[in-house]
Amino acid sequence: MIRVGLTGGIGAGKSTVAKTFIERGAYHVDADRIAREVVEPGTPGLAQLAEAFGPEIIGVDGALDRPALAARAFVDDESRKLLNSITHPLIGARTKELTDAAPADAIILHDVPLLVEGHMAPFYHLVAVVHADADVRLDRLVNLRGMDADDARSRIAAQATDEQRRAVADLWFDNSGTPDQLAAQAVAAWEERLIPLRDNVAAGTAAPLPTDVRDYDPEWALVGQRVVGRIWALLGANASAVTHVGPTAVVGQAAEPVVDIEATVADLAVADSVSDALAGGGFPRVASSDVERLHVSADPGRAVRVHVRPSAH
Repeated sequence: MIRVGLTGGIGAGKSTVAKTFIERGAYHVDADRIAREVVEPGTPGLAQLAEAFGPEIIGVDGALDRPALAARAFVDDESRKLLNSITHPLIGARTKELTDAAPADAIILHDVPLLVEGHMAPFYHLVAVVHADADVRLDRLVNLRGMDADDARSRIAAQATDEQRRAVADLWFDNSGTPDQLAAQAVAAWEERLIPLRDNVAAGTAAPLPTDVRDYDPEWALVGQRVVGRIWALLGANASAVTHVGPTAVVGQAAEPVVDIEATVADLAVADSVSDALAGGGFPRVASSDVERLHVSADPGRAVRVHVRPSAH
């Protein structure tokens, strides 16, 4: 299976992309739905929120009064951190339960509004971001959802910036047009990236690497940053260093558009022991030598080589 993180600012239009993927067979794990489940009447989560923010956040029907909670939880950073410290562990535990229940060949779609804010990007095979300008999102929230304008502005301001989302985006969906145009972008991504990536991971097959030399592209550095984070997440304490190296790491230099990552481990025995983790994470092994184990990305849209080398070299 592969895990795809879907995110975007409030009002950006994630639901259209999610619906398109689900119609094609994605196994949907909706963080918003889980967030509602863990604070339903009678749950420990609701009791913890009431203790932290006051009994006034519970309505006469015993359910969470979300506007009342928002009025207390989104006033400053400290209040937001308190809210997250209560809800995030509960959401994480329920998310794991649902993910563990997915079919072995699933494309798991984690719909996570605060993926960037939660620093979760490295734990996905791919991150998809749906983008719309802040003024467009504000208009949708106020005029389509009936949200108070000041509340909408506060929520938009509290979330990640466009630059922060772009830094983690393997797939960038522009929702400045119509819903049909956005859905068409999602269909293309499903057919050209997600299905091939899922199949390559299942087969332990690397995607072909380009060999033509191209002018320097600033995107290489962003891909390098994302993959470094991904490799750290896969290797954990088995690695002592993970670095973007090679020609694409040199600003301004023309190169074959292949991002080279060097992961330093204690010895080749450790390199062999992490092979399955790298393969399952989207980087199957393609070659071995006396000085390294070479892994290549299974993603046809991201040309990456990972050189796992012992510290002695």
